[in-house]
Amino acid sequence: MVVKLNRAGLRLATSLVSNGKVVHDERDAWSEHAPSAAQENEFIEKHGFSEYAKWHLGIDSSKPEDTKGRYSFPFGDFSKVHRCAVISLESRAAQNDHDDIAKATKRLLTRIDRK
Repeated sequence: MVVKLNRAGLRLATSLVSNGKVVHDERDAWSEHAPSAAQENEFIEKHGFSEYAKWHLGIDSSKPEDTKGRYSFPFGDFSKVHRCAVISLESRAAQNDHDDIAKATKRLLTRIDRK
């Protein structure tokens, strides 16, 4: 598995943070705030995989584009960035040696905390 930083996802996350579309929640809230599989499927049905991809900071180019498995490190609920998601994915990225994703999330978290 070769997961790289999804620059389109980072651009969306950065833009949302700049526009104040952030939920300033606590570290452990992501399990409750993350979209369910049904919500993900509904989003994909309405907007397609190219828009779904933008809500993730990781992309595995070895997997087909039209599968959820290609996209990892989600940062929001399809409307806002969640601080708890960014914290969670920063530690997961670091633990799994995805340094580019870990660095990007650290910068994103700094932006969130400044707002």
